[in-house]
This record gives sequence, C-alpha cells and structure tokens, in this order.
Amino acid sequence: MSIARVGTWVVSVVIGIVYGVAGTIGQAAMWGPVPLGLVVATVGTGALLLAVRLLTADRWAALATGIGAMVATLVFSGRGPGGSVVVPAPEGADISTGIVWTIAVPILTALVVAWPVMSSAKGSSGGALSSSASVPGTGVGVGN
Repeated sequence: MSIARVGTWVVSVVIGIVYGVAGTIGQAAMWGPVPLGLVVATVGTGALLLAVRLLTADRWAALATGIGAMVATLVFSGRGPGGSVVVPAPEGADISTGIVWTIAVPILTALVVAWPVMSSAKGSSGGALSSSASVPGTGVGVGN
C-alpha cells in the first residue's frame, strides 16, 4: 500500500465530509413545493462519488468519500451542543427531506462502489487505428 493511495483516501474522506455538511444543511431548501435543496444535494453527492470512482479507478476512494458524507450527515443531523437541530424530525409518520437525504447518501455510495468495472479493452479493435498502424503509401506510423 503506497502513501499516495492512503493520501487519496484521506482527501476523499475530507471531500466527502464537506459535501455531507453542505448537503445536510442545504437539503431543506424548498422552491415552492419542489425540494430543490434535496435534489441539488443528491445530484451533487452522486456526481462527486461517481467522479471520485472514475478519476481514481479505486472503489476504496469512492467508499471513503461516501463514508465521509455519511459521517457528516449523522453528526450534523443530531442535536447540537446548544440544543439546535439542523435536520428536524418530521411530525408523526411523515417523510421529510432530511430522512430522504439520510437514506440517499448510503444508497448512492453503495451503487457507485458496487458498480462493476467496464473494461474498454474488449472493443479496442473496433475500427479505430491502433498505435502501430501506418498510413497507406507513406510508411509513416500513426501515433508514433
């Protein structure tokens, strides 16, 4: 295990915490009847998880990002030291944006981490010039 890989995981956790805090605070924003804050927080977190998975090609980095977001969501969803509540509990059996947000983050994380690897090596000869191909009549290789 290299230091660079561990560093990637640490940075991923920190970025996940930042997105988790922002999503937890912003998920309650409404635009009329539309829960715009929840939509933006969910799409943003999903895009972050997907970007980390694709850019690092590492499931563990995506998992670290998701864990950071989940930890931030849990910490900021509870009652603060002064008694304030960022994500209030719904009355009765209602479903609030806070509950949807709390469930959406682990589901998004699980989907991105568990998604299979799509290898591009299967279709590499599908009509594209390879690096050893040459231009007809010139003897000059393409990509050399």
